[in-house]
Amino acid sequence: MDLGLKGKGVIVLASSAGLGKGIACEFAREQAQVMLFSSNEEKLIAAQQEIEAETGNRPSYIVGDMTKAEDIKRVVAVAAEKFGNIYALVNNSGGPKAGNFDAFDDDIWQQAYDLTLLSYIRAIREVLPYMRKAGVGRIVCSTSSSVKTALDNLILSNTFRCGVVGLAKSLSQELGKDNILVNVIGPGRIRTERIDVLDQFRAEKTGKTIEEMQAAHLKNIPLGRYGDPAEYGKLAAFLCSEANTYITGQTMLADGGQVKAI
Repeated sequence: MDLGLKGKGVIVLASSAGLGKGIACEFAREQAQVMLFSSNEEKLIAAQQEIEAETGNRPSYIVGDMTKAEDIKRVVAVAAEKFGNIYALVNNSGGPKAGNFDAFDDDIWQQAYDLTLLSYIRAIREVLPYMRKAGVGRIVCSTSSSVKTALDNLILSNTFRCGVVGLAKSLSQELGKDNILVNVIGPGRIRTERIDVLDQFRAEKTGKTIEEMQAAHLKNIPLGRYGDPAEYGKLAAFLCSEANTYITGQTMLADGGQVKAI
C-alpha cells in the first residue's frame, strides 16, 4: 500500500533511539521528509546514519530539550523552513521515573508533567498554523499501555499519559473541521532500552532476576514475544498517512494482545 507520505514533512520527537527512532525509520521508508529531535547529538547522528542505511532516505535532525518551549519552537520552525510544509507531528517522549506515590515530591511531578504532557501541548500549538494553512494534518501522540490499564510502580506515567488521551480526544473534536486527524498510540512490551530499565527495576523490587521477570511478562502476551520498534512505527505511519482518512480521536495499543481491557 502506498501511504502517500513521499515528500511530506514529518517531525518525530524523542527520536534518537527506541520507539521514536522506530517511528522515524518507518516514515523515512515511506520517503517522507523526516526531522529527528533529541537532546543527545551523538545518538541523533547514529540514528540518522542507521535510518539512511536501512531506508535510503537521510533524515534531518535538531538537538534540543523536550521540556524547553524555545527548543520545541525551534524544531518546528526549522522543519517548516527546510521541508516547506509540516504534514505530520508525532509526539513522543521518554518515560518518567518509575516508583510509587510516596517516592515523589513536587519537583519530580513537575518534571514528569513537563516531559510527558506539556511538551506535547507545546509541539501541537506550534504545528497547527502550518497544518491549518495547508488544510490537512496528522498528529499522533505516543503514550503507554498505561492509558488502558494502570501499571504498578508507574504512577507518573499512569497520570500524565491519560492526560494526553484527554488532550487528543478534545483536539480531534476541535480540529476535525480543519481536516487534522489526532490519535493516540501506546506500546506494550516493545524491545527498547526503556523496557529493559523497567524490567530491571521490577526485578530488583521483587527479588527476581531480569530473566525471570521477562519470562513472567511473556506468559501474559498472547503473541508470546516482545514487540519490535518497527512494528510500533508502522502503526504511527499508517495513522499519519493518506491511507487514514477517517480515524481520529482514537487510542490504539501495539501490545501483542497483552492488555485485556476492552
